[in-house]
Formats: sequence, structure tokens, C-alpha cells
Amino acid sequence: MSDRTAALDSVIFGVDVQSGDVRGDAPSYALVVFDGEGVERDVVSYRKLRRRIESEEPSLVGTDNMYELAEDKDSLVHFLGTLPAGTRLVQVTGAEQPEPLSRVASRHGVPYGKDPMQEAEAAARLAAANVGHEVTAFTDRTEVKVSRGRSTGSGGYSEDRYTRKIHGAVKRRARAVESTLDDNALEYDRDVTEKYGGFANAVFTVEARPEDIPVTTGRSGDVRVEMERKRRDGIEFRPLAKRRDPVVVGIDPGTTTAAAVVGLDGEVLDVMSTRTADTAAVIEWVIERGRPVVVAADVAGMPETVEKIRRSFEAAGWTPDRDLPVDVKKHRTRETGYDNDHERDAIAAALGAYDDRADQFDRIAAKVPPREDLGTVLARVVTDEESVESVLADLRDDSGDDEETSEHVEQETSPEQRRIRQLETQVNQLQDYVADLESTVESRDDRIEELESELSEARREERREARERRQVTRLERETDRLEHELDEKEGRIAELEGKLERLKTLWKLDHSNFADVAEKKAGLVPVKVIEQFTRDAIRDADEQFGLAEDDIVMLRDASGAGQSTAELLADVNPRVVLRNGQLSEMADAVLFDADIPVAPADSVTVQEVDELAVARESEVEEAIDAYYDRAAERKREQRAELVDQLISEHRADRRERG
Repeated sequence: MSDRTAALDSVIFGVDVQSGDVRGDAPSYALVVFDGEGVERDVVSYRKLRRRIESEEPSLVGTDNMYELAEDKDSLVHFLGTLPAGTRLVQVTGAEQPEPLSRVASRHGVPYGKDPMQEAEAAARLAAANVGHEVTAFTDRTEVKVSRGRSTGSGGYSEDRYTRKIHGAVKRRARAVESTLDDNALEYDRDVTEKYGGFANAVFTVEARPEDIPVTTGRSGDVRVEMERKRRDGIEFRPLAKRRDPVVVGIDPGTTTAAAVVGLDGEVLDVMSTRTADTAAVIEWVIERGRPVVVAADVAGMPETVEKIRRSFEAAGWTPDRDLPVDVKKHRTRETGYDNDHERDAIAAALGAYDDRADQFDRIAAKVPPREDLGTVLARVVTDEESVESVLADLRDDSGDDEETSEHVEQETSPEQRRIRQLETQVNQLQDYVADLESTVESRDDRIEELESELSEARREERREARERRQVTRLERETDRLEHELDEKEGRIAELEGKLERLKTLWKLDHSNFADVAEKKAGLVPVKVIEQFTRDAIRDADEQFGLAEDDIVMLRDASGAGQSTAELLADVNPRVVLRNGQLSEMADAVLFDADIPVAPADSVTVQEVDELAVARESEVEEAIDAYYDRAAERKREQRAELVDQLISEHRADRRERG
């Protein structure tokens, strides 16, 4: 029932609601304190329960329902955060879908009664037997923050010196914390806020639990050190140690060795891969996670390394009829998380063995009574191919012999004795293998110590260089961004300054009062240039510098305009239109009918500066006069043509009548 010795290293609390409810004002709890031998019972309030947990620091607090200690999820997270570093909350009835406490107690041979004190005792004994799931809301990462222990103040002639003193103290304490983390080979990331004279704060994110970090918290002088465990996204359940549980193990040997452990329900319990650990380390890792009854590989022939591990456990072996294809392994492990192909292959091997033996496991489990050791029966049936009945009879005979030697006094083998026998068996299995390795241990230890020292120094140097590279990269990106913005703004300023000067010139030319215009520009008039005789070009010119009545307009390309385009320009009613190229007949007719003068652009001297242009007033007047002379002649010709047409029509009409 238990993997622990008769006297536990620390006490275990079992808790059940005695009266009231945690959502009410004053719930009381039945509290059982179990140390492996004696039992202490008490009825306490919620506050007293919290005080006893804080003062006595039990290793486990067992309960049949975690929400008897907290009213909701947020309260539960707060409760977990206040537990001492070495204390874990255990829900002995399972994880997300707990079973009735009576059923769990019966399955593990623990006395049970409906009285709250009896339920609390059952929870304590089950937790002591490693039954249930640890309830956790925190990761194994811890944030260590070194910050100012007091305000830097304000005002005063000595404020700078005082601020520098505080920031210097924070920097020294941060370096001391960093040195402690390095000396203990703890992985961490550092984030520092530099201020005048030193650090305002330094935050270390350490890959360890608070109890594994040898840093003293609290305020000391000008510096405060705080430690906070990082939270998970939600509540997580972790099964307690399952060293006695029978499992199926998959091994993928090679330069990188991977191992996977699968329970008899087909659930992948754990997986690992390593390039440095030897076979002994892999065996130790497996022992910590269960009792292997089958050791499997994913190739048809059992590799030597896998066979050596199988013999060390005296477990059955399993290999497929032919090497498992990659697509089969991917499909079988599609719902399982793994970090590399080696872990995938180990999981696929374990699941393949489980699939092949699942029906056998179920038949054996159905025949084994709850109080019997399922792992022992499975190991003998699967490995030695004995029948379940013969194994159970053999186990009962062993129990009967013990009873006869004690004059028929009924005495069940204690959990501790069964555990001792288990450990003795495991020791015998490993002794042969250990003997082969002892000759290399001393040399490896020396080499490991040397490499660890080099690794620690290399990590410190690498972290320092990485921090410098990140800082340089960040500053270079910021410099490039600012230089790009500066270039854009300088270009925009130059563009606007040029445009402003051109607009000033145009404004001066466009006003009737020429008193402020340089004498050399007297007699000049502005000309507004339209690139093409199209509606879009006319609108663009209007948006850019405005088109108004009596403007002088020059068409850089006068061809192609139709009636609507000509009418749009006629609506502006310019003083004269200077054209480059020939107008279409339709456009020419529209402008002629609107009495807008049109003259060739080469008849006037036009000087251009960017999109601005000027022409001499005298030449413009001459061009307008010339147009009106041509227009008068054109009108006379039109009238003559009209008279000729009327006469022709009159004569034709008379001939038709005669």
C-alpha cells in the first residue's frame, strides 16, 4: 500500500470538512496528522488549519476534494501560493474526475468511515501511500527580483549621491545573487533596469523551485529581494510517485538514447532523451517511474542495449515482426507530445507493445483481487508465462506459511515489508550491472567535475556575450530606425521649403500690387501649366496650385481632348490658353464658342521653374490680340458660309416648288 518506511520523513495532513462550508463564514475541519506510526486528530478552524500548515510544514496535505479548501479556482490558486515550499496539496480521489473516497480507500486497503474524522484519516493514509494527484498551479520556474528597498526621495542637495548609493547597493546585491545562481549551476535569464549609479532592479527567471534556490529574501538596508514562483495558465494535476505500478517501457538506443514509459491503461506517462546519460542512468530513470513488465524496441531484432535493460528488470521483451515504418510511428504518436524523432520512436515501441498485450493485461487485472500486488502477478504471468491462478496460489501459500510459523495469528505482510522485498529484488538485479561500471566511475567523476567547471565558466561568458549582442542589436535597430526617420523628415522639409519658395514667387506674380516684386520681374505674369488636356490633369492642376478665372493656362500636350474636357476648361474661363500641339476639332469648337482665346505656346516666351512658369505681359497681349483678329476673320467666314448655305437652300426650295 505504501512506498514509505514505517516512520515518515515528515508528517502528512489529512483534511475533511467537519461542519459549515468554505463559502460560508466559519467552516471547521477534521484534521488528522499522520507520521507513519501515530495519528493525531483535531477539529480546527480554517485559520488555525492554515497556521498549522505554515508552522509544521507537512510534506503532503491530503483531501478528497480540493474545493473543500477554496471556494473557487482563484481562491485555490491563492491557497496553493501560500503553502510552504516543501508542502504539496494532494487530491487522493483522482484528477479532473475524482472517484468516491470510499472506493479509493477500499481498493488500497485503507480503513474508511463516513465520519469526517475517518475520511480525513483515510485521506492522510492514502496520501502516505502515494495515492492520488498533486494539485499545482505553478511551474518549476521562479522569479527572483532584486529591487530598491526604499524610495530615492526628492529634493535636497544630496539627492544624487543618495540615489547613486541605493542603485549601487541594488547592483551589488544583484551580482551576489547571480554569483550564487552560477555557483549552484542553476539555469536562469536576467533582465536588468539600469539607472543612475547602478541598477533600479534586476529580475532573474530561474529554472528551479523556490526551495531549491539558496537566496535569502526580504529587505536588508537599501535592497529588497523577493521570490515568486511562476504561475501556470490553469490548475494541473500530477500523479504521485508510481514506483510500484507496472508499466511498459520503449527504448530507442543510439548516440541519442530515448526511453518512454506507458501505463497499463495505454497512457504515456513520461518520455526522455539524452546524449550524455549511460545505460545505468536510463535504468535509474525507468525505476523512478514504474516496474517494467515489458521492454520494447521499434525494430524487428532486439538491440543489444535494449536487451541489457530488459534483463536488468527480468521483464518480457517485445519487438515488431518488421521494423515499424515512419508513417506508422507518426500516426500512433499523433496525440502524444515529443521533442525529437528518438522520443517518437521510443513512444511508438512502448505503444506497440501495449497494443499487442492490452487484452492480456485486462484479463490479468480482472482476475487479481484488489489487495493483491498487481505488478508482481503481471511480471510473473507476462515474463515467466505462469497462469494467474498459480501465481495467486503461490502468493497465498507464502502468506499461509507465515501464518503457521506465528501460531496461526492472522498477520498481513506490512506495506513496508513488501517494499523492502521489492527493493531487495531490484538491488539484486542491478548489482551485476553496477559491478561492470564501478571501474569507470572514478575517472568519469573527475572528468565530470572538470567539465562542469568549464561549462559553468562557458555559460557565464556565453550569457554575458549574449546580453551584449542583444543590447548592441537593439541599439543598432533603433539607430537605423531613427536615421531613416531623420532622412525622411529632412527630405520632406527640403521638399516643402522648395514648394514654399515657389508658392511665394507665384503669389507675388499673381497679385496686382507689384511694389514688392523685384524690378527685373516687372511686366511678367504667371502661367499655370497643365500636363495633358484631360479631365484628370485639369483636376490635378487645380488641386496643386488652383485654377481661377483670367488665369493664363498652358497645355503641355493639347491633343486628344473631347467635348466634356474642353467644357471643364471653359468653365474655368481662363484669360488665354497656350497650346503645344493641335486641339481636336471638338475642343477647338467648344473654346471658340466660349470666346476663350487660344494661341500657340511658341508665340509667347514662357520660362518654367518646376511646375511654375512666367511669361511677358506684352507677348501675352499680342497673342490675345492676334487670336481675336483670327477669330473675327473666322466668324466672317462662318457668316459667309451660312449666307451661301441659306441661298443654296432657298434656290433648291424654289426649284422644287416650280
